[in-house]
Amino acid sequence: MAIYELAQDSLIKVEMTSFEAEKLKERQDIQRFLKSQIEAISPDTLVIAEEYSHFVGSNRRLDLLGIDKSANLVVIELKRDDDGGHMELQAIRYAAMVSNLTWEQAVSAYREFLSQTGQDIDAESSLLDFLAWDSPQHSDFAKETRIVLAASSFSKEITTSVLWMNDIGMDITCVRLQPFRVNGKLLLNIEQIVPLPEAMDYQIEVRHKKREKRVASNEKDHSSLNLYVNGIPYQQGFRKSDIGFYTVKALEEHQLIDESGFSYLRNNKTCSFQLLKKYEEIKGTEDKYKKYRTQLCLTTSGGSGSSNSPTRRNRLE
Repeated sequence: MAIYELAQDSLIKVEMTSFEAEKLKERQDIQRFLKSQIEAISPDTLVIAEEYSHFVGSNRRLDLLGIDKSANLVVIELKRDDDGGHMELQAIRYAAMVSNLTWEQAVSAYREFLSQTGQDIDAESSLLDFLAWDSPQHSDFAKETRIVLAASSFSKEITTSVLWMNDIGMDITCVRLQPFRVNGKLLLNIEQIVPLPEAMDYQIEVRHKKREKRVASNEKDHSSLNLYVNGIPYQQGFRKSDIGFYTVKALEEHQLIDESGFSYLRNNKTCSFQLLKKYEEIKGTEDKYKKYRTQLCLTTSGGSGSSNSPTRRNRLE
């Protein structure tokens, strides 16, 4: 995005420079500036480690590690070049490796960071104050891991990847850092480009709803059931969705259901009774193209002289 100087009668475009042209290093300069004011790229975040490297079996170093007000971990990866390289893949790797960080490990890392930066404060007390906790809440700590990517620009490959990963439930933010020089002063334009700030609340809500749907799907009841008639096993090892079918089949075989009873049950949406059909109700296309899994019941001839047409149970595969 261009920046203009307001002159008396015109707008004067401010020329953008680069970190390289200004001889600014990634770690010694950009990282140093941001770690002391991390809210510039990640609001409500506390940096607890710099160049974090306590990974089992790996000597990689995470630029900055933080926590937010919701006690989520925040992985912050910085690049000064123009395309960001493969920073999103690197950040995902780091996020996976810190995802199991415990409260005690976070306190230890923060204590080390405070010592490195010359801050004489108690690490655990500072963390508790930041989170507004009276005592450590182990079950609420580090439930999720967010990622913040900051670079002078992002390639289309990175932004496309990040948008897709956010769409499937991840939480990744891209922040563009663009240096400008004005009247001998070096300015830094900081702009969040993914997700767009205007759409951020909506996208977070959508992401949470998708996550809830996945959790609900994973929690579906897959247990098997058994049906007994007069204490004798009638059908064993069937799914909950088949209760209606086997119940009607058992009633039919024992002549305990007639047309009116069958119609009454089909108006009840519990136990999938509404999915039961008599043979003559099956459409020709359903039989021809096998769109439904079908099973024959015995005739509904029990009790009160109802019709002898067999019943068929239909359910989408």
